[in-house]
Amino acid sequence: MPRLDDDPETIVPRAGMPAGVAAQASNNNLDIVHHDGRLFFAWRTGPSHFASPDVWMYVVSRAPGGAWELEASFHHETDLREPRFLSWSGQLWLYFAELGDNPSAFEPGQAFVSERNALGDWTDEVQIHEQGFIPWRTKVIDDVPYMLGYVGGENIYALGEDVEPDPVQVHFLTTTDGYAWSPVAGGQPVVHTGGGSETDVAVLEDGTLVAVMRNELGDPGGFGSKICRAEAGSWGNWRCSYDPRKYDSPLVFTFDGRVFLLARRNVTDTGNYDLGRDDLTQSQKYFEYQTDYWAKPKRCALWEVDGVALTVEWLLDLPSAGDTCFPGVVPYGEEAAFLIYNYSSPIDGDLDISWLQGQVGTTSIYSHVLRFVDQDE
Repeated sequence: MPRLDDDPETIVPRAGMPAGVAAQASNNNLDIVHHDGRLFFAWRTGPSHFASPDVWMYVVSRAPGGAWELEASFHHETDLREPRFLSWSGQLWLYFAELGDNPSAFEPGQAFVSERNALGDWTDEVQIHEQGFIPWRTKVIDDVPYMLGYVGGENIYALGEDVEPDPVQVHFLTTTDGYAWSPVAGGQPVVHTGGGSETDVAVLEDGTLVAVMRNELGDPGGFGSKICRAEAGSWGNWRCSYDPRKYDSPLVFTFDGRVFLLARRNVTDTGNYDLGRDDLTQSQKYFEYQTDYWAKPKRCALWEVDGVALTVEWLLDLPSAGDTCFPGVVPYGEEAAFLIYNYSSPIDGDLDISWLQGQVGTTSIYSHVLRFVDQDE
């Protein structure tokens, strides 16, 4: 059974970060990875959760037991989000998305990549893939690199009474050089078209792919999330089931043949994002559900995914509140433990503030240790 160690550690803001790092009030989007014997950590910092020209993205690393050292910093005088590391074939890349500077809009621009040459030496960032692409997750499976991302994110927030937005397209990609990304299956990068956006996958030992997809824009079948499955040898053919809960920022990983999910939890009696208001139009549902969701407390939670039934079960919450949940995870020391980095509104304050209250307040980044232990321990 999974268990968290008792004492999370505050990573940002904290004393001991290297010169050149200036953490602001909001510290959120992040990633971590082990590479070349070091732990690498990237995150976004800005005046608030919302888009700003004052956003910076930092990359730091440290050897075991050592101090953090500055690796790279990125500043485009506009918003930067979704840092994603790829450690593969002895190389390390960082991908991220450039967005606009309007705090009331979601304006995807271009995705970028920078490659590490040595400590503190990174290449100038260059554009990858197509305009408007948001890189969501990267991972290596059986020594093959993969990326999940989406195009059309601006459409999620374009719905109106007289507006029918274009659907969002989820891309499933691979690469041979870290720069040029191509479809995993069938010559077609798109594995899902509709209301889904943030998507992550895990692959079981028999080659079955299991995916969790945020379905915020919704479609005629519902809102919330989709839990999907693709059989071995047929990764371009996804079969999906609806879930009325919205698993924001999904991170999917496996342990001991089981599939686990780290994602945001809506703290209500049901946890549902889809409120079942079939008396409303699609656009009315969207506004009703968004308004309700922003007004409720949140947690970052660990869930288990049933890849056969395509269902999700809540297991436990990380210490978290308000504006929270954009996790990164790496193995931790022993075979049955994982290190998790996550951001949250203060975890020693009011845990029942709404998501919106958290977004206009301060957020910090914390580390947690997740252990899988025998049930009688």
